[in-house]
Amino acid sequence: MPRNPLKNKPPSDRAIRYKCSLQNTILDVLRERPGWQESTGEMDWDFYWCDAWWMKETFDHAYLEEHMRLNHFRNHYELTRKNLMVKNLKRLRRQLERESGKLEAQKCDFFPSTYELPSEYHIFVDEFRKNPGSVWIMKPIAKSQGKGIFLFKRLKDITDWKKGTEYLPSSDPNRETPETYVVQRYIENPYLIGGRKFDIRVYCLITSYGPLKVWLYRNGFARFSNTRFSLESIDDNYVHLTNVAIQKTAPDYDPEKGCKWSTQQLRKYLTAKHGQEQVNNLFHRMNEVFILSLQSVQKIMINDKHCFELYGYDILIDNNLKPWLIEINASPSLTASSKEDNELKCGLLNDVLNIIDMENRLTGKEKRIGGFDLLWDDGPVYLEDAITSDSINNYGTAMNSFLGCNNDRRENLKQVYQSAQMVKKATL
Repeated sequence: MPRNPLKNKPPSDRAIRYKCSLQNTILDVLRERPGWQESTGEMDWDFYWCDAWWMKETFDHAYLEEHMRLNHFRNHYELTRKNLMVKNLKRLRRQLERESGKLEAQKCDFFPSTYELPSEYHIFVDEFRKNPGSVWIMKPIAKSQGKGIFLFKRLKDITDWKKGTEYLPSSDPNRETPETYVVQRYIENPYLIGGRKFDIRVYCLITSYGPLKVWLYRNGFARFSNTRFSLESIDDNYVHLTNVAIQKTAPDYDPEKGCKWSTQQLRKYLTAKHGQEQVNNLFHRMNEVFILSLQSVQKIMINDKHCFELYGYDILIDNNLKPWLIEINASPSLTASSKEDNELKCGLLNDVLNIIDMENRLTGKEKRIGGFDLLWDDGPVYLEDAITSDSINNYGTAMNSFLGCNNDRRENLKQVYQSAQMVKKATL
């Protein structure tokens, strides 16, 4: 068989070959990317937007050339499977308490009391009985879009979930292992706008776990429930679950209007209501949620120079302006539900590709690329030129964080590439 003369050439010498497992916005973005071409070969690619199944079945057996890039880390589920996320966060909290005391460990108190069922059922029951009348929420660990989630106030409301499995001996062939769930204290005091509950989708790009390198996207959106909030109707998913997949099935859902605000709209609203200092403090605490959650898996994540990860964080704010981590998605929805949604996701995905830099156009020293700001690079990234009111945190230090601030990404990209080109010419 004749040798392929292009196989070992760096991408800059030829078209960048890509594969994509999805049929949505990411495929559109890849097809429109100048100098990129679709590949159909099993391993004849430079960039692969793969699914979790490919990582599980193929990654460990594949030989990857130096320049190849993939959109998942091998064990990304350590952070995105609901039970594992909580297990890792609890471990980090215990570690911080041992090493730095309870005050430092309190920084990890951004997720509700959570138990894995059935393995921690009896521990959960003890906690449940200490808090009579509280609302709890049950979630299957590996499902998305609100599937299988329900709220309850009574223990007997979850007996159907347990029924028929606990009384059979483990050797019985008829015994079925019940699906694993997490059960959490429901946050009963969410911040409401127009009487409706919402959560915030935030995008973080991780290009390395060793050392940890985190990029935070300026744009995101708040997802609102379609129905006014009330604890009187805990069976109504339109009240309590903000997932678009749930809300769009509501009888009075308006597909043109939708149930979303941009993070810019949300930040302006909160600032008008509560003042800049409180809102800056809120967004700084959200930065802590992102970094601490990533640090909770940093030592166990299988770092690989070929891999990156785009996480979709879901954050809920309570009426004390405290952020709560609800879940982290390894495959956040990339399907656009409106023109604005399409613009956001196309910009987001193009900027992911800009940071991965298959074209080798950047210097590697940039702190902002498009809509992404470098938040953490083996330590917090601070602004060097100026302290701005948008970025100052409650410690008086200006972090390179602009979630919900102006996003002039096209102008930034023009400047970034011009600067990089000048630097590269100067070093020739």
